[in-house]
Amino acid sequence: MNFFFLTVFAIYGGMHVYVFLRARNVFAFGTGTGAALAAFMLVMTFAPVVIRLFERYGYELAARTLSYIAYLWMALLFIFFCSSLLVELVNLVSRTISWATRAHIPGFLIQPRASFLLCLGISFAICVYGYFDAKDIRTERLRIETSKLPAGMDRLTIVQISDVHLGLIVRSARLENILAAVKEAKPDMFISTGDLVDAQINQLPGLAELLRQVSPKYGKFAVTGNHEFYAGLEKALVFTREAGFTVLRGEGVNSGPINIAGVDDHTGVQMGLLRPVSEKALLEELPKDKFTLFLKHQPRVAPEALGLFDLQISGHTHKGQIYPFTYLSEFTYPLNAGRYDLPKNSILYVSRGSGTWGPPIRFLSPPEITVIELVRKSQ
Repeated sequence: MNFFFLTVFAIYGGMHVYVFLRARNVFAFGTGTGAALAAFMLVMTFAPVVIRLFERYGYELAARTLSYIAYLWMALLFIFFCSSLLVELVNLVSRTISWATRAHIPGFLIQPRASFLLCLGISFAICVYGYFDAKDIRTERLRIETSKLPAGMDRLTIVQISDVHLGLIVRSARLENILAAVKEAKPDMFISTGDLVDAQINQLPGLAELLRQVSPKYGKFAVTGNHEFYAGLEKALVFTREAGFTVLRGEGVNSGPINIAGVDDHTGVQMGLLRPVSEKALLEELPKDKFTLFLKHQPRVAPEALGLFDLQISGHTHKGQIYPFTYLSEFTYPLNAGRYDLPKNSILYVSRGSGTWGPPIRFLSPPEITVIELVRKSQ
């Protein structure tokens, strides 16, 4: 874990160095301006750590203010960095063509100042668009025909939220927006597949009460995500239960018309807090004649569990949240977003997530709630 965070900060710091050198090359600023910009970038590099320290010691206003500044800057820097690489690739191609054809084509080269300003403009535009798009909750629908609904029931509506990340940035306004979409779907069952809270949950006034307003006929169920462990597992569990959810921690239950099972996120095992659970053994205990819904935060499928669940619902990936980070997300989690039909008649659905982590921005990966309709299969 320490190696992971060191790697992340090294990459993030390297991006700052790249942008600083580009800015100095374009604008040729003096020592004073350079020192001020370098100091700002140094603070931004380590701001996520400072934010958590502010939270831990009760400086909530300072933590919230810095989180908005630092995470918006993170998005701006990332998009600027990617845009710059794309412009440099265009220039490289132009130079290669010029060299290969022995033709002088300076008109196809984007000059440093124009390149910098172009990338900066693109970055600002995407951040503004992404800020508002992150608040625009989409409703995705998944229809599954099954012969495993009980007699007399033709349809069961399950609504999934995932990766809400309630904390410093995602607060009551965003949660009310999410829950409005949930209520509109009129769920028979309400599910949270992890990361309901962010890394610290010292102050979440009124948010559990908002979640309690959704009270479907067949109950509310949740599993932990990695951020529940970062936040402090016991505090996260207390909040989730106060919000009205039954937290499934390596257990399965019979909830009226279907089976539902869930496991803790693997982060708990990595942190030495939990022992791994055999998904095969867990699912084998459930009645085979009922539809089995399996809740698991990260979209990884245990081969030995195939055929023992009808539908696994997951989240975690955010589908990258900000393009082109999507490609790294897909590399890490090939089953990245949407529906996947698996062997032995099992299905996986991966949510893009309902909130945001870090930057309150989404670009080409809009937030969602998922409405899953189980429909009796026609004979």
